[in-house]
Amino acid sequence: MFKYLFSFLALVLMLSVSAGAAEWNIDAPHSSVGFSVRHLVVSKTTGHFTAFSGTVNFDGQNVAGGSAEWTIQVASIDTDDKKRDDHLRGADFFDVEKFPAMTFKSKKVIPGEDGKFQLLGDLTIKGITKEVTFDVEFNGAIKDPWGGTRAGFSAGTLINRQDFGISWNKALDTGGVMVGNTVNIMMEVELVKAS
Repeated sequence: MFKYLFSFLALVLMLSVSAGAAEWNIDAPHSSVGFSVRHLVVSKTTGHFTAFSGTVNFDGQNVAGGSAEWTIQVASIDTDDKKRDDHLRGADFFDVEKFPAMTFKSKKVIPGEDGKFQLLGDLTIKGITKEVTFDVEFNGAIKDPWGGTRAGFSAGTLINRQDFGISWNKALDTGGVMVGNTVNIMMEVELVKAS
């Protein structure tokens, strides 16, 4: 359950970082991590996380030689409904008292064309780690007005929440279930090159 939840994935954490790679930090105020999931079969509910951080290593142009990892504080989930958010933080869903953070560490990059690539890595939610693949687009790098260097990525993937032990649901009298199992994760990430 998460809406822009993963654009820093667009980055890349491989075990060896190429020479010339630099460290970049996620600029959280200019980034977003969110999700959407089916509700009552006929619609989608969206939400996002407001507390996250991460680092990326790449040369500013060639993502294939880079590395990335990030952490999301699950208690920061926000779906614009306090009662629902409290339920999502509880044991039926994320159980934030026991599992306060979800993490991602990249392992492999599959290059594509026109700035697009696939990013494979380990996603950990509720203490369960599964390999996931993000479709990522590198939006370029630029000098900012304050003398720094920034880069942008967009990323997305689909996961099954059941794979991570997020299994609460309720059957509907008309058929189907209250909450879908497939979660669409969408991320927009702006990075700032470390000085």
